Amino acid sequence: MRGDLRGDLPDGSTRRGRLLADTLVELTDTLGDEGEPDAPLRRLAGRTVRLAGVAAAGLLLAEEGGDIRVVGASCEPARLLSAAGPGPDCYHSGTAVAVADLDRPPDTLAPDFARRALASGYAAVFAVPVRHGKEVVGAVVLFRTAAGPLPPQSAAVARALADAAAIGVLQRRARRRHERRAAQLQSALDTRIPVEQVKGVLAERWHVSVDDAFALLRAYARAHRLRVSDLAVGILDGTVSLPPPA
Repeated sequence: MRGDLRGDLPDGSTRRGRLLADTLVELTDTLGDEGEPDAPLRRLAGRTVRLAGVAAAGLLLAEEGGDIRVVGASCEPARLLSAAGPGPDCYHSGTAVAVADLDRPPDTLAPDFARRALASGYAAVFAVPVRHGKEVVGAVVLFRTAAGPLPPQSAAVARALADAAAIGVLQRRARRRHERRAAQLQSALDTRIPVEQVKGVLAERWHVSVDDAFALLRAYARAHRLRVSDLAVGILDGTVSLPPPA
């Protein structure tokens, strides 16, 4: 009997390839765990460490209002460091940021960040934008304990993960916006239907036009500080009785 396929894979590169494929699917799956839709994003930092061969990683994500926050990190130092320096710079510029030697940081990098990163044992830091097309929603921040450029394979993996994360985030946000619009439309319909029904009832009861019935309904609602829709529901269910027009 065959065992679990993943457990039978002896080759490390094959296991990494399978983990990379699984992670990419999780990040772009908008129909995943509805109870915890951001779980793949929180796992991304840890997966990035394993797949890109870096010492630590963090993920910055911008809220729909524009504020950015760290949604996941492989360790506490990475969480604290991802919130400053190259991470936010990468998000705001929409381009990758590389500091290959924190002992000789560029003038654009805050000295305090370099000191804190070195104190945490990191010698280099890199940030890759989480973007799709022109829309940037965050940054993946990678930390290495050795100075020098990010190896091409590590950079390619980080870009693939960041791109997949961007697609998943934007698709989820688009679906949420659609759901909100649908809910708003349904609410508007739910409000409008009893008003339309009452307009007909009052027009027939008072022998006036539908427009006149609505004008009387609205005037009564304003005089009594009621919403027209609430007044309409009360008339329909018999809890409110409108006096006939004088």
